[in-house]
Amino acid sequence: MALVFLCTVANAQTDSTTVSKQADTIRIGNIIIIKNGKNDDDKTTGTHINIGKKRTKKLTYVSTNWMIFDIGLSNYQDETNYGSTGSYLYNRPNAIPLGVNDFKLNTGKSLNVNIWFFIQRLNLVKHHINLKYGVGLELNNYRYKTASKISYLETNPYITNQITSAIIIRDSIGFSKNKLAADYLTVPLMLNFLTNPGNHDKGLSLSVGVSAGYLYSQRNKQISSERGKEKNKGDYDLERFKLSYVAEVGFGPVRFYGSYSPASFYKTGLNTKPYTIGFRFSNW
Repeated sequence: MALVFLCTVANAQTDSTTVSKQADTIRIGNIIIIKNGKNDDDKTTGTHINIGKKRTKKLTYVSTNWMIFDIGLSNYQDETNYGSTGSYLYNRPNAIPLGVNDFKLNTGKSLNVNIWFFIQRLNLVKHHINLKYGVGLELNNYRYKTASKISYLETNPYITNQITSAIIIRDSIGFSKNKLAADYLTVPLMLNFLTNPGNHDKGLSLSVGVSAGYLYSQRNKQISSERGKEKNKGDYDLERFKLSYVAEVGFGPVRFYGSYSPASFYKTGLNTKPYTIGFRFSNW
């Protein structure tokens, strides 16, 4: 009986802690751990756990990224000659003429939010050089400083019996909140460069190109103690189309974006060239 007991114990120890003759394989009971990432030639029965190198995701010639979000700041480069703006800046009777200080922005509250419905990437050269394109919405909010009293109007209330185009006036009251919102349907087209196509969380990503936007909404939102909250939608003589230079830089999972329009987004009067910068939340 003692001899049978010793043989049984020895056999159990061998089954539970046997180390394979192969240096890259360990067997613990019915579990086989393969360290070199290969098990095609191993016909041993049991549960196989492969702890080899992580397989690289297969790359496709066309890949799609859905619902990308941007959050950043909107601003503009003001190159207006306020001495020659014409009737677009209307001097209300007995009011001080409008100038550059009236159009200065509260930088931290002038937000840019972009919602890209999809972005596609087309392989051009070994997945290191790609073409990126898509479609989405650009939402720009230009928040003026509290000292600004400007108001956007479609017609001039100080001229009766006369049809006039959109104007900007110095209002008779102050505003606790005063902003111009301009929203665009935009199509970007960029050339993309990747240092590590197989792993988007490592390496450098750079995209440069242009975008074309169509203005579908413009409004002047104001809050004051005298009038309360007002959201005035209308045609304020903004350009319907906007062409911009665009860029995106990614360091691993962190991505930044920026845009700059070399032309003013006003048709007449003001010469302000908009730009944006911020963070992009995207899979690649």
